[in-house]
Amino acid sequence: MVRACSSCKVDKAAVKRPKTGKAVCKKCFFGLFEDEVHQTIISNKLFSKGERVAIGASGGKDSTVLAYVLSLLNRRHSYGLDLFLLSVDEGISGYRDDSLAAVQRNKVEYGLPLLVVDYKRLYGWTMDQIVQVIGRKSNCTFCGVFRRQALDRGATLLKADKVATGHNADDIAETIFLNFLRGDFPRLSRCVDAVTGRGSELPRVKPFKYTYEKEIVMYAYFKQLDYFATECVYSPNAYRGHARQFLKDLEAKRPSAIVDVIHAAEQFRFPEPGNPDVAMPVQRKCERCSYISSQRLCKACILTDSLNNGTAAQVNRFSTNKFSSNE
Repeated sequence: MVRACSSCKVDKAAVKRPKTGKAVCKKCFFGLFEDEVHQTIISNKLFSKGERVAIGASGGKDSTVLAYVLSLLNRRHSYGLDLFLLSVDEGISGYRDDSLAAVQRNKVEYGLPLLVVDYKRLYGWTMDQIVQVIGRKSNCTFCGVFRRQALDRGATLLKADKVATGHNADDIAETIFLNFLRGDFPRLSRCVDAVTGRGSELPRVKPFKYTYEKEIVMYAYFKQLDYFATECVYSPNAYRGHARQFLKDLEAKRPSAIVDVIHAAEQFRFPEPGNPDVAMPVQRKCERCSYISSQRLCKACILTDSLNNGTAAQVNRFSTNKFSSNE
């Protein structure tokens, strides 16, 4: 028996939404997906009219759908945003070069300006070269620190007011678990917010905070969006993968588990900055590159020094907790 759409009651259902379990037609799925992202933007006050917004574009499904949906909603709801694509070339042969080709096609299709910044120019090292020195254990630590700073540097060149990233509900739930396991409460308090760095010179916003990864994939598939689907060749050994698998197991038993984790973390209460009873990192600027840091030198400068002076392998042994860049 053909099942009717649970939303419009007219058209044939084409997809069962993982978040709600309801079967809807393509048209209703598109509308519900876009409206939910719009509500996240409005309820969290992610943007202000006239802002310049750099969209972190990797060529993958999340950033491709984000660029498409933000462009659509910007026109539909008159956000008044000036949108740009911003990509980072880490220097990973056979992976990033292909994904950047997808970004170049998106640039043309969506009519958005594109800036590409790369590790080699910024730090003097590509990820391929870094992995040759430190191996594949915890290499994501180096990449995460460098990538985060590279995005900020690129956004500064674009004179952006904010950076929009494609972090979805699955990503945020994973990061909540990771920061909880590390006991990293400053980052735990930040990662659950739809806006990271409120009041800073360059806040980051997450329009997909409550959007399931599966629905992003389905949206991209039904819309026939052009994106690069291959996983990074250096990521299979990442510590995050264990948290991801744990969440997938929970989701199989309880589809709402991912967003439940986010809502639970939203109820956490953390010490206010400046509380004398709790030792919390104090943000200042790196003495060398002027990037935000809680130390004399920022993480990127410390890691770059370790590569240049041949001590990267030793630093990497302790980097999982000390230098993680997960928000």
